[in-house]
Amino acid sequence: MNNVLASVADSLAAALRHQGEVFLSRESYTVELSSDRWRLSKDVDLPLGSFCNEFPGDSSVFRHVLAFYAKHSSPSHVKNLMERVAHYVRGLNGAQVFSVESIISYRASLDKTREWYLSTTRVFIKQWARLGYPGIPEETLALLDNLVIKGNEKGRAVQSMCPDEGPLTDIEMQGIAEATIHAFAQRELSLSHTCLVMALAMTGRRPGQISALKIKDLIQRDNKYWINFPRAKQRGMKWRSTFKRFAIVEDLWLLLNQQANDVEKLFCKMLELQSLSPEIRAELPLFPNIRGRISLSDIQTLLNSDQLHIPSYEVYTSVKDAGVKIRVVSERTGAPVHLNPNRFRYTLGTNLAREGQGEYVIAEALDHSDTQNAGVYVRNIPEIAERINKALAAQMAPIAQAFRGVLVTSEIDARRGGDPSSRISNGGANVGSCGSYGFCGALAPIACYTCAYFQPWLDGPHEEVLEGLIGQRDRVAELTGDLKVASTNDRLILAVSDVIRRCQVAKGEVVRG
Repeated sequence: MNNVLASVADSLAAALRHQGEVFLSRESYTVELSSDRWRLSKDVDLPLGSFCNEFPGDSSVFRHVLAFYAKHSSPSHVKNLMERVAHYVRGLNGAQVFSVESIISYRASLDKTREWYLSTTRVFIKQWARLGYPGIPEETLALLDNLVIKGNEKGRAVQSMCPDEGPLTDIEMQGIAEATIHAFAQRELSLSHTCLVMALAMTGRRPGQISALKIKDLIQRDNKYWINFPRAKQRGMKWRSTFKRFAIVEDLWLLLNQQANDVEKLFCKMLELQSLSPEIRAELPLFPNIRGRISLSDIQTLLNSDQLHIPSYEVYTSVKDAGVKIRVVSERTGAPVHLNPNRFRYTLGTNLAREGQGEYVIAEALDHSDTQNAGVYVRNIPEIAERINKALAAQMAPIAQAFRGVLVTSEIDARRGGDPSSRISNGGANVGSCGSYGFCGALAPIACYTCAYFQPWLDGPHEEVLEGLIGQRDRVAELTGDLKVASTNDRLILAVSDVIRRCQVAKGEVVRG
């Protein structure tokens, strides 16, 4: 009987090797089973050939098991499975693949932070056996069933409040928003990069959700604005199959609408058309990725797929690159803030926890399917907003570098010194000059101290401005009991304090350095 089963298994394996099978990935990409590379989506391209050349087991069976996942699971999950099995294979050190000895040895080689690698490998091995393919010993399956493996550690950056990878403070977030818009106005950041940073900062969505947006996902109704975000990490769901609305402010909607208009012009030019039909315009990617020529005959097919959308990793790298360009200095480290999309997401969850929201509200806001990842925010509620006084502000100001203007000796030295309309008043006296010739609707002098065009005067009453801001902060904190609300102007307080210190240095009242 055993000989018969072995013969059937060998015949099945041999038949698999000769199949020139083609299948569709979950995202409807055509994949050839025997190909050296599997393109599963715009984001995932697996170098299967190089791995199969090193795989000590039956690589044709491996391909079929991985194909099972590729047909039904997210491309990122398939990629993770392959990477974890590859890591296991690299650590075999001569042991037989999928043997009990190899599993025990592999587990012993993993530290606590990587123990979850074996959990993912176990999923793949057990599926191999469930599909009826040969190659997995019974004793290995028994061992895997009895192993207790810790899952991937969640929320380390949030729990530690890591200044490089964790949630951003309110002061850092204010600085990022101001610097991003200023860089866009100065043409140092493109419209698309500005939209990516601001959309992620104000919604906390994942890069994959941003990259999947189409123009039709921008919604306006009765002076209210939403983004209809495609959901991500939904098990068994195809690309753009489920959605969740997220309310946004008008300023962000206007910025994204400008991006949509630019995308429409780009496609009109590429298709050599004067205008697009409303139906085609609605389906255009908000953040396109165009490689090569596009014909009108192909456009509908392309719009139904993810091929014209920016890859998720480009969303990630665009935000990182923008962070380098805007160079916002953290008041915690005195170094430029490291930007990535995850930090905006951590910040949203952390801020909701600080407001007293529970796991269900946080999970809903972050678009989680359950609360297992939301708990880390509730268990770790930091009070980032300290009670800032003049002494603390003076210490933090040089580190945060919130003031971005230029100190001038007097009005006559200012860029628009001969223009009375450039004067900035605190209501009782003038504190400086505005160096911009354009229209500005910002509230002076509140918004001026963090503006790159502001030129404060050496003898301006900056102390009065600082005392007024700190007094207002204390009153709001007393009335509301909410330091987050009271800390709205903290970056401004640091900027005013920085101006005061620069004035003192210029007058010789403090020692430089």
